[in-house]
Amino acid sequence: MNDMDLTQFHVKSARDKALQINLDNNIYGIFAEIGAGQEVARHFFRAGGAAGTIAKTISAYDMAMSDAIYGKDSGGRYVSDSRLVKMLDREFNQLVERLTSTRSPDTRFFAFADTVAAKSYKGTNDCHGWMGVKFQHVPKADPSEVILHLRMLDNQNILQQEALGVVGVNLIYACYFEHQNVDSFTQTLIDGITSQRIEINMIRVKGPAFEFMDPRIVNLELVKKGLTQAVMFGKNGEALQATDVLYKKNVMVLRGSFRPPTLLNLDMLKTGEAAFKADLPKEEKDQVVILPEISMGKLLERGQVNNSDFLARVDLLNELGYYVLITNKESFPELNQYLLPLTKKEVSYVSGVYNTEELFKERPDSTILSRLGDLFTGRTKFYIYPAEKENEINITLKNIDITSDDHPLLEYLMNNKTMKDLIPKNPKAVKIWSRKVLSMIQNGEEGWELMLPKEIIQKVKEKKLFGLG
Repeated sequence: MNDMDLTQFHVKSARDKALQINLDNNIYGIFAEIGAGQEVARHFFRAGGAAGTIAKTISAYDMAMSDAIYGKDSGGRYVSDSRLVKMLDREFNQLVERLTSTRSPDTRFFAFADTVAAKSYKGTNDCHGWMGVKFQHVPKADPSEVILHLRMLDNQNILQQEALGVVGVNLIYACYFEHQNVDSFTQTLIDGITSQRIEINMIRVKGPAFEFMDPRIVNLELVKKGLTQAVMFGKNGEALQATDVLYKKNVMVLRGSFRPPTLLNLDMLKTGEAAFKADLPKEEKDQVVILPEISMGKLLERGQVNNSDFLARVDLLNELGYYVLITNKESFPELNQYLLPLTKKEVSYVSGVYNTEELFKERPDSTILSRLGDLFTGRTKFYIYPAEKENEINITLKNIDITSDDHPLLEYLMNNKTMKDLIPKNPKAVKIWSRKVLSMIQNGEEGWELMLPKEIIQKVKEKKLFGLG
């Protein structure tokens, strides 16, 4: 590092961050950028002292040229996770191979890459991209890696380029100076930019620099900090890009706290899945994703989001074989407006009777018709799971608690099969109340195990989840 004391810099702007990196003679790397110009590298050139940081910059815009350098992608896409990984691997490996013998042994090598589709001349394309860094956090270390997916929300190409440049600088800075703290790492990514301009909806971190950082928490922080509306976890807990999973799939969602997942939740998912598939054309039955969803919405307002608690629920749902979606959406209409553009197919919900009643209640912020209009767009259905009161009255759509004025609207939705009653596969599950199960666990009462799927009981006990003593 230079003799200059870098503590004099109050790091806020992208220029300051780029300059701080440039003045560190031991950080040295390559920039490979495809799609919006050399926006990230440009910041380092403009900051001054870039010769101490940049070994090479490259922009392979022509598809044939890109294929010649990085190889063809099996999916035929150029703005993709797999293309980015090929870019990072090739550039980093080449850098280390060619320069290790000529550089100081204290050098920490890196390769930065992005492949993006910024706003086109016609302005009709999906503006998104992949960005990543492969780097050594200490000299001679095995490389660590950060890959993120982002959406560019500005309405002009030049503004998207500027935002992309800032995020790229922030990402490199975060890798070298904030990799030990998940809170500052995620916050740094959006410094100097707003979530109205850039949405970061997935991060994947790995390697020795992140040895003590749970990659899933990094993604939860994206929702907590308002950097994205939702994050998705795969069946083995890895962070996924929701569009890749849901595109051209029919999606059935169960909203819930899943604290913990109960036999009621499991029966709702299985009963809803069977009914949903029965209503689909034969050729669509295999194109279905069943998706438990947990909302942070109300907890965010109260500042009560507990990462460990959310991850416990993700773990248990994964154990049951499900993807998991974490969102900031408080209502069904909000969630529906988020999901519909991702899939292009049907988005349906399995819902309890009492949650369905909430759809028909008057609120000061919206009318019933406006909410239902946002929800039932021609590609949405509701499958209603019954409830049972203490006097053993079975509550379904036929005797749901709504005003007489709303009954014609409900009848209309039922007649066109937009809302349908479900018949439980496990009738005993109807009697289970999630809050009662949680209370029993926290109070050390016996019998809660009888209300949970057998696959997760031992995990709750071993990890002492949800307040189990």
